[in-house]
Amino acid sequence: MVKSMTLKMNDGREIPVIGLGTYTSQGKTDECRLSVETAISCGYRHIDAAAIYKNEDEVGQGINNMIKKGVVTRGEIFLATKLWNDQHEEQKVVPALKASLKRLGLSYVDLYLVHFPLAINADGSHSDVDYLETWRGMEKCKELGLAKSIGVSNFNPQQLERLLNNCKVIPAVNQVEAHPNLTQKKIIEYCKSKNIVLTAWSPFGAMPEIRDRTRAPPAPKIDDPILTVMAKKYNKTTTQIVLRYLIDCGMAPLPKSITPTRIAQNIDVFDFALTPEEVKKIDEFNTGFRVHKEHEELWKDHKHYPF
Repeated sequence: MVKSMTLKMNDGREIPVIGLGTYTSQGKTDECRLSVETAISCGYRHIDAAAIYKNEDEVGQGINNMIKKGVVTRGEIFLATKLWNDQHEEQKVVPALKASLKRLGLSYVDLYLVHFPLAINADGSHSDVDYLETWRGMEKCKELGLAKSIGVSNFNPQQLERLLNNCKVIPAVNQVEAHPNLTQKKIIEYCKSKNIVLTAWSPFGAMPEIRDRTRAPPAPKIDDPILTVMAKKYNKTTTQIVLRYLIDCGMAPLPKSITPTRIAQNIDVFDFALTPEEVKKIDEFNTGFRVHKEHEELWKDHKHYPF
C-alpha cells in the first residue's frame, strides 16, 4: 500500500496529493463503490465527488464499508464534494450540503467546493446570483462544521481576486482542469502567491482517445516518445510521468479510473521526482487545449463564465 504525500492548506489542514476522481463512475453504482474501496485499499485517502455526479450514495457506501472493515477511520479519509450551479443562493448552500451528507451517510466533508463560479436556474437558464453571495453560504457551512475546509473549482485568477477581496474565509483550494496541454501556469503562480492549493481534474488530458478526435491535439498520447523516455528512466508508465509532472508543478492531481490495476498505478508516484529540465520539456506540450468543452455551448455567454 502506497502512502500519499500531502500539501498544507491555508487553514492549517493537510490534503493528500493524489485523489480518486469519481466522475467516470457517474451513475454506475457497483463500479463507483468498488473503485472507492479499491482506492482506499491501495492507499488513497483523498476521494473527490460532486452532487452533479449523481453518485454520492455510492461514494459514501464505499467509504463507510472500508471504515466498518477497519481499513481506515473517518479521520483518515479526506472527502471532497461540490455544490452544483443551481444551488448558489446563499440560503440554499447549507441545505445542499446537508443533502449531500445524507446521500454520503456522513456527518461532514473535509472539503466543500463551489463547482463553478456561475449560477443557473433549475431549468438550466442563466441566473444572476453572484458567487460572492454563494461564498457567504459556503462560509456558513464551515462555521457549522459541516465542511472542515471550503474552496472553489474552475475559478480564474480574476474571479479569485474578487472573491478574496470580499470574503471572511479564504478558499483553501481551487480545482481546475490541468494536464500537459493545459499547464495552467498563470493560475499556479496566482494560487501559490495567495497560499491556495490547486487540485487538477482530468490530469491525463487528451492522452487517451477523446470522443471528438477532430479536437484532439497532436501530442502527447500514451505512447509519446518524450514521455516514453522518461517512463523507461524511472521504470514507470507515461501516465505516471504525467501525474508526477503535475505534482512537481505544485498541484494535487485527481486521476479517475474504475480499473483496479490503474487505480493502484496512479498512486504509485512518490518514489521518484522529475528533474527541472524534464518538467520544462513537458511544459512544451502546452497549447491551452481544454479536453472538456461541453460547458462552452451552455454557458459561454454567462457573465461569470470562467474560461
